[in-house]
Amino acid sequence: MDAANKTMRVGLAGLGNVGMGVVKILEQQAGHLEARTGVSIKLTAISARSRKKDRGIDLSSYDWCDNPVDLASRDDVDVIIEVMGGQDGVALDLIEAALDHGKPVVTANKALLAHHGVELARKAEKASIPLAYEAAVAGGIPIIKMIKEGLAANDIDKLYGIMNGTCNYILTTMEATGQPFAEVLAEAQKLGYAEADPTLDVGGGDSGHKLALLTALAFGCRPDFSSLGLEGIERLSAEDITVSGELGYRIKLIGQALRLDDGRILQMVAPCLVPKTAPLANVNNVLNGIFMKGNFVGPSFIEGRGAGEGPTASAIVADIIDIARGKTGSVFGMPVDRLAPPPTASRDDWNGEFYIRLVVDDRPGVIADIAPILRDHSISIASLIQRGCSTEEPVSVVILTHKTSGKAIREASSRIAALGTVRETPLTLPILTL
Repeated sequence: MDAANKTMRVGLAGLGNVGMGVVKILEQQAGHLEARTGVSIKLTAISARSRKKDRGIDLSSYDWCDNPVDLASRDDVDVIIEVMGGQDGVALDLIEAALDHGKPVVTANKALLAHHGVELARKAEKASIPLAYEAAVAGGIPIIKMIKEGLAANDIDKLYGIMNGTCNYILTTMEATGQPFAEVLAEAQKLGYAEADPTLDVGGGDSGHKLALLTALAFGCRPDFSSLGLEGIERLSAEDITVSGELGYRIKLIGQALRLDDGRILQMVAPCLVPKTAPLANVNNVLNGIFMKGNFVGPSFIEGRGAGEGPTASAIVADIIDIARGKTGSVFGMPVDRLAPPPTASRDDWNGEFYIRLVVDDRPGVIADIAPILRDHSISIASLIQRGCSTEEPVSVVILTHKTSGKAIREASSRIAALGTVRETPLTLPILTL
């Protein structure tokens, strides 16, 4: 930073929707930002894949770098903003170079931090500079600051959240229209809510990256994407949406992290049944929502736009404002050497009620074959519903269980799937009690 002139010069890598949103805010809100910080925040250099692409804004006043990594060594750049994406490659090279040059970094790259966060946090600590990432989780929702600052005095017992707007849009639309998953996904792609390759979203990976960061912050442990249990929404049917609705629930893709009775931390992403009376069940379309419970503050819930140009760019500039004000702090809320090991509990350790959907032949004795398997694994049936009646086509049987363990459900499901009368791998969904 040019201390004499109170100017902070910014280098921006990535000029997609979010990057252009940052440009717009820095240009249009320049006076507002200076009034808030006492510092003139100036964008000086930019980089992206294509220099010739028409982005709708005149960028000729900014110096162009063909190689984004070169931004880190420029004398006229004090802070780096990385919004290129990608968990490795040039994005990682740029952030490492910036930290090695003693320059603060602001990023929206949850995948990169979920995989390399510990090493990068160690570099930032060594250089005593910020590595900020409010925009990496839940877009415009200030969830990172909420945990690191607002709830810093609390031990967090549990955290649940809808962390992916694409999946939430798909599930909301399936409920509203009765359409199957594949049709709604195709519509979401046409509308730009889903990528051409939607695997990271619908498979749960995007939510998993975000959850790994929130788990680290909330529970003081090292982020570790590899220790997450992941399940996406691809196997959900319109029938699952309808049946769960009739039972008083909505299905949402939930990222959750819990402190178990033995002190271990469980983190997993999976479709769950959420009671319609819970605020989380009423977070619809592309919105995100996150629920937390602290030992002193009690329950907290926050909802808002989790993606998009405006919300994400707003979160990035909020981090820039913090840096201009001189705010520092540990990347994950405490020094890296004090972070606990990564979570070790898995979905097997999750305890609660479950929804089980079976596709079976409609003939006598089917339930009689299934019941002993559930009994052997100490799974008690709360209710059983058969959907349809056909001697020619398989039918659906929906079972709600009393409280049991994820391990019991997994082992019982494996045995049930091997029965000759069962036509599909059983679908098992946790039921949240919030």
